[in-house]
Amino acid sequence: MTEKTPGLRSLALALRRLREAAGMSREDVIAEGPVSKSTLRRAENAEARPNRGTLHHLLTRYGADPATRTEIDALWEEAGRQDFLRPFHADLRRDYKAWIACEDVAAQVRSYESSFIPGLVQTRDYAAAVIQGVWPSATSTDLEHHVQARMERQAVLARPKPLTLTAVMDQAALRRAVGGPHVMAEQMRHLQALAEQPHITLHVIPWSVGAHPGMPGSFALATFTKASEPAVVYIDGMAGDALLDSEQDAEHYAEIFAVLQAAALNTRDSLALIAEAAREFSHELETA
Repeated sequence: MTEKTPGLRSLALALRRLREAAGMSREDVIAEGPVSKSTLRRAENAEARPNRGTLHHLLTRYGADPATRTEIDALWEEAGRQDFLRPFHADLRRDYKAWIACEDVAAQVRSYESSFIPGLVQTRDYAAAVIQGVWPSATSTDLEHHVQARMERQAVLARPKPLTLTAVMDQAALRRAVGGPHVMAEQMRHLQALAEQPHITLHVIPWSVGAHPGMPGSFALATFTKASEPAVVYIDGMAGDALLDSEQDAEHYAEIFAVLQAAALNTRDSLALIAEAAREFSHELETA
């Protein structure tokens, strides 16, 4: 099955919007042929790129003007470009690979974590300890590939036009001794250093807040520069991962994130909690 890359999602959204603007249902399009029900469904759900003949037939049926045809032709070309196969990505889950592709071209990611430090700001040792902890049957090769893939993801924060990251994490993520005090002390110092960069904002929800909407699990929301590219939500949990791209899902998770960010400490106080955790883990090392 084709991966739902950002380019494919943009094309699907543009075709859906164009059909709806023409006042046509899918049944209207299918009724006159030659486009089949499955072809139209797959094109509008970003499951497959239609061939050029089908694309031009749809544009004619929808009454697309020359400027719109040119724009959608460009989206069609972009959707056909296959990303190069990165090392260490072959054995990653399909939706996780699709999420990495979204991060690569996203303008902003809003990330919430209930138990872990967000992947984009993890140190290598912390990432290895997390992956080994949640995947006890992983081989050394599995571990190496997944850690390397996570480290490669972080390049989006150092590119010439870096991704804007706003990360909210529960205080539990700061206190759970993943990998032991040495790994955690290093991880806290890493967060302190990253927080000095203008495109990275870190917030912590303190335990004193009590119950909050983020407790059921973690998620991330990516948004893009182009209006034609729909926002994407990534959820990773015990039941598996999922990639959601409907407007309703994006709005729902954006609202939840806003509530979580409002419940969290401001950046100064959040960094104070991170600094406190760094000192306590360092003290454990000194007294061990």
